[in-house]
Amino acid sequence: MKKPEQQLSEIERGSDEVLVHDELRERLASGRPLRIKAGFDPTAPDLHLGHTVLINKMRQFQDLGHHVIFLIGDFTGMIGDPSGKSTTRPALSPADVRENARTYEQQIFKILDPDRTEIAFNSAWMGKMSSADLISLASRHTVARMLERDDFRKRFEGNQSIAIHEFLYPLVQGYDSVALKADVELGGTDQKFNLLVGRQLQQAYGQPPQVVITMPLLEGLDGVQKMSKSLGNYIGVSEPAGEMFGKLMSISDELMWRYFELLSFRSLDEIKALERQIEEGANPRDIKFELAEELVGRFHGAGAATAAREEFIARFQKGAMPDDMPELEFRAENGAFGLAQLLKNAELTSSTSEALRMIGQGAVRIDGERVTDKALEIRPGTCAVFQVGKRRFARITVV
Repeated sequence: MKKPEQQLSEIERGSDEVLVHDELRERLASGRPLRIKAGFDPTAPDLHLGHTVLINKMRQFQDLGHHVIFLIGDFTGMIGDPSGKSTTRPALSPADVRENARTYEQQIFKILDPDRTEIAFNSAWMGKMSSADLISLASRHTVARMLERDDFRKRFEGNQSIAIHEFLYPLVQGYDSVALKADVELGGTDQKFNLLVGRQLQQAYGQPPQVVITMPLLEGLDGVQKMSKSLGNYIGVSEPAGEMFGKLMSISDELMWRYFELLSFRSLDEIKALERQIEEGANPRDIKFELAEELVGRFHGAGAATAAREEFIARFQKGAMPDDMPELEFRAENGAFGLAQLLKNAELTSSTSEALRMIGQGAVRIDGERVTDKALEIRPGTCAVFQVGKRRFARITVV
């Protein structure tokens, strides 16, 4: 096992906050494998690259010799995490939760070592908890503390409803840390309140409080909002290799470095070397190839990544895609943009009628895929390369 300072340096890479830093150093110095917990509610069947920011950090802990617990929140998933929500989230059915949890198990081992990963379900202890036990748990936290949480406070001050069961979510997530005797819990920056509840409850139950490590929320393809299936700006870990490669190549040159930092397994020195290559005149597109090939290879294998790269080159470079194509952003005032109107606004066509004609002729492509649906609507969160004919290109973001 590496020395504590060496481990700290690797653990802090890409992290937003470590609470409390000295406590983590002290636990690492003990020389024992730490119990590292991260929870995922199975609210959708597929994981996306935004989820893998946490999973990558878990793998890093594994490589440092620590014990990783991938907690599937099959019980909390039926409550619905209210973090960052302005309204009460609908609860999932037990059948939905079970099916989504099954797919999670299949996907995480594309990153985590299955021989060194413990999978836990919080229904294992919450399902056995009696009403009296739940009341006892609820007595260990106050309404005043709950209303310190930003989303709850805003809803309370705005006279928006907060259902009682939503207060249970942070308590149950916190109690998971008690049940698992976690040394460290990982979560996104939007989970900080819930993670700190875990620290408090561990102290209330006589355990040493866990160290909290928050990770940034990965921006989606639009480079603005966090990656989310509901926003359509995501890259799913189970997407076909070619589709994943094309989406990664569509991100902006600036966002590429954010993805390198949070998603790549390359060392910081290697990433800095890539940055120097661009400073010395290398084409950012070629560096983006390196990122796309690494990530596609992680989820589909090196052969599929190489094939996806060759397919992308055949589609775009041989089609004379310019290196300096315009990068445009349009706001969808009515919830979506008609494709023809978007092409006209981007000056890829002179009019909507020309756009419709080009679509009908099969001369329009989005990320290399021919589009023939004249009624196609482009929704907010989309970031893609739009092509009309052989020479007109633009990378367009719809917000």
